[in-house]
Amino acid sequence: MNDIDIADSAPADRPPQPAPAAPVQATKGTVRPGDRIFLGLSRGSGLLLLVIMAAIAVFLTVRATHALSEDEGNFFTTFEWSANTDPPVFGIAVLAFGTVVSSLIAMVIAVPVAVGIALFISHYAPRKLAAPLSYVIDLLAAVPSIVYGLWGALFLVPHLGGFYSWLDDYFGWTGVLAYHDGAARSLFTIGILLAIMILPIVTSVSREVFRQAPKMHEEAALALGATRWEVIRMSVLPFGRSGVISASMLGLGRALGETMAVATVLSPSFLISKSLLDPGGGTFAQNIASSFKESGETGKDALIASGLVLFVLTLLVNGAARMIIARRKEYS
Repeated sequence: MNDIDIADSAPADRPPQPAPAAPVQATKGTVRPGDRIFLGLSRGSGLLLLVIMAAIAVFLTVRATHALSEDEGNFFTTFEWSANTDPPVFGIAVLAFGTVVSSLIAMVIAVPVAVGIALFISHYAPRKLAAPLSYVIDLLAAVPSIVYGLWGALFLVPHLGGFYSWLDDYFGWTGVLAYHDGAARSLFTIGILLAIMILPIVTSVSREVFRQAPKMHEEAALALGATRWEVIRMSVLPFGRSGVISASMLGLGRALGETMAVATVLSPSFLISKSLLDPGGGTFAQNIASSFKESGETGKDALIASGLVLFVLTLLVNGAARMIIARRKEYS
């Protein structure tokens, strides 16, 4: 009876409750217009880059083929560059030697120093010192190469004579570091200058890699009584090894193609000296910069042929760096 009364007392004009709406299901595979536009732009940019690289390669190959067809010497072994004579005789033996040797000297000098600076900034320096030091290192990477070249020609070359004499006193017996008194415009000087130029690149990349080292590994090593150096040696350096290698190869890519700094300091000579301290030698980029203006049609094609070798060499270096980076997903 009570139930009936309660039911009868309910208002008869209560509006009906709407049924819950069925969930709207997105059509499978639907792509919004903004995503479609961004995908097209990204894909087009990637394809455009490949087209530009292919166009450069085709241009260099065509012009190089014309020069090589008229060369009376062996392009890879001739110790002479007389591309404007009739008949033309030229080769890249001296240029390849100078480019590779000066770049290797730069790597030997710059990489240990860069790794040391990166470790100091990331694990030793207090925050108030690490921040401005990082800023200075990054700022050095933005300095134009011609500024480095002028500094090298006006300051570095005049002050290296005493250092070269010291090297000759202690290591001159090797022949490789023999010094015969002269202007310090040698491949070793170029190596020192290139080391200073690639130092910011290697330092910046290595610093970021060391900062990503797992903190749990470092804290575990400290908890076991390891010193700070042991923590770096056992956890930080193994973790950042591939990153340091890739940073070094990126620096090597810049050293191989540096032009204005090398052309400002080095005295071109198509002779390979036994001593790295003697003037002479040359690099691909320096020879192109110093000879292009006064070269004829065949001479320019010959310079383009040497540029093709440098192009391939740089691609191989950068490709190897990308392969190393790809081994660790967190760096790619």
